[in-house]
Order: sequence, then C-alpha cells, then structure tokens
Amino acid sequence: MGCRSCSCCCCCSVSDLAAKFAFFPPDPPTYRIKPGHGSDGGKVVITGIPRDSFTDVHLVETKRGSKIVAVYLRNPYARLTVLYSHGNAADLGQLYDLFVQLRLNLRVNLMGYDYSGYGASTGKPSESNTYADIEAVYQCLETEYGVSQEDLILYGQSVGSGPTLHLAACLPRLRGVVLHSAILSGLRVLCRVKVTFCFDIYKNINKIQKVKCPVLVIHGTEDEVVNWFHGNGLWKLAREPYEPLWIKGGGHCNLELYPDYIRHLCKFIHEMENITTQIRLKKIRQTLPHLLKANSTNIAKSSNRCCCRIGFRWYTCDNHSSTLCIASFFRRDGVGSVVHCCYGGNEQV
Repeated sequence: MGCRSCSCCCCCSVSDLAAKFAFFPPDPPTYRIKPGHGSDGGKVVITGIPRDSFTDVHLVETKRGSKIVAVYLRNPYARLTVLYSHGNAADLGQLYDLFVQLRLNLRVNLMGYDYSGYGASTGKPSESNTYADIEAVYQCLETEYGVSQEDLILYGQSVGSGPTLHLAACLPRLRGVVLHSAILSGLRVLCRVKVTFCFDIYKNINKIQKVKCPVLVIHGTEDEVVNWFHGNGLWKLAREPYEPLWIKGGGHCNLELYPDYIRHLCKFIHEMENITTQIRLKKIRQTLPHLLKANSTNIAKSSNRCCCRIGFRWYTCDNHSSTLCIASFFRRDGVGSVVHCCYGGNEQV
C-alpha cells in the first residue's frame, strides 16, 4: 500500500536529508576522464588508471540526465559477467585494482560504474539516480556486449546493494546476486525499527523477496558500520539463498583481505557457471510450495502496512514503540521534522 498522504515537498525534504547520511563521494575524485586519441580509437579514457587493452571506458547517459562513467574489463575465458555496484566513499579510481583481481581470479568479465555525483559521473547522488544509473549501465552491457541476464551476476557492496536489488527484482532470469556488507534499508542502519516507513531509502528488506535467482550474502561479524544482522536478515528472506559467508572478525571495508572471501566467491561463480535450465526448474519446483505459502502470508499482511504523514513539529506516537529512535534520527541533523505514524502492522526480521 502506498503512502498516499505524504506530500511531495515533505518527502523530498526527507529524501534530501537521507541522502546526506547515505552518500559520501570522494572529494576530490581519484581520477579524471578525457577524450581519447589515435590509438584509443577516439573513445574516452581515464587518467590515473593504468592503460589496459582489455578495458573499455564508457560515458553512459541515464534517463535522469546524468552521464555515468563505466569501465568494462574483459576476460577472454569468461563465461559470465559481473555488474559491480560499489559502496560509499569510493570511486572507480580506488576500485580499479580490485576489479582487475576479480576479473582474473573469478574468470569473469566485469563492469563497474560510478553513481551520479561520484568520480567523474555528472549529476547528484540520490536513491532515484542510482536506480537510473544501474539501469543505464545494464542497457550498455546488453547493447555493446550482448550480455543477457541469464549470463549476468549482480554484485552490490554496502549502499550498492540498493541499486543491485532494485535491478535484480526486475530481471527474472538472472544467473545470481552477491550482496557484500549489504543493508536491509537506510533507516535500519541507524536504528533497529521493525516497520518500513515511506521515507526510508533502499528498502532492500522488501525487494530481496522478489529476486528469483541464487543469492550469496557476504558479511563481516564485526562490521561496525552495517551490523551483521543486516546480512543475516537478507539471507533469511532470500527465495533461493546460497551458502552465506560470515567472515569472523571482518569489518565493513576489509573483507577482500580475507582468504575466505575470494575462495567462497570462486566457488559461487563456478556453481553459477554450471547451473543448467533443468537444475533451475527443479529448484523452482522444490521451493514452489514454500513460495505459495509465503505469498499468501504477504497478501494477508498487505492491508496492515505503514502509512506516514510528514509534518514539521516534534511528536509522540502512542502506537509505535520505535518513535524515540526515529526522532533521534532527525535530531542528528538539527531538523525539526516529524513523522505522524498511523502504524497498523509489523514487519520483523
């Protein structure tokens, strides 16, 4: 059920506030782009990154008007392609070495990109823009390289889990999804609410249930930025959960340094390469009774969703135990916004 009583201007104000918490692009960017010449075939090139004959650089225009920088790293032995959505406070210049290692160790083609407002991509960071960004990059993979969703694995790290699950929920024939230090939702990173509010961002807790392919979840047990319960919650909600990787002692930004990380990823990629249509159909038949039961439960709960009216004074709500936590979220930025809750249901993880 939508939040019909939310006014446009108020929702925009809350979204702008949420963006201040969610997006931290490196300033200044760690690379620049410039037009290519002669040997570059006239294509755009990135400065500050080693030249590689197996790497293409693209400027991709989105439906919201941003021009997104994307890099495509080819592996001549690859059977699958990974579309990588990175985390916060990083851009392609910082991630390029990691992309090269993943291309080699996983034996995949890899497409990475910078969100609007990150690196040399134009526009401003926002939830809606990141959705348009990943859609445009996926279309580039289809048109430029002939990549079909059946041969594609979506990889989302931290905030990148938002656009990853947005696209995954729209592609029913994906090969697989990897969620690395992922979030249940933006608000749940700040406090443990048990209901989804209309002003929350990246509502992965709802979208994960629409993903129809194997989902690998990787999370550090000592992650102080996005608590482990986010990864565990997403894994439990996945329709087809793959064996998760809980890295003991791992934090938020160092999981790639653990040997288990690349070992488990290699195992996942290898199994995804060997999945056939017959195996997928067999798994779907096995899980069908469970899915039908889950769908009937969701339908029963659909009339008890939360609807919120955004106002501009502090509040108390007698019906919802998490209001103090919500209020503290808005007080952090010194904004006197208020949420009047007409809460009528619960969504627990």
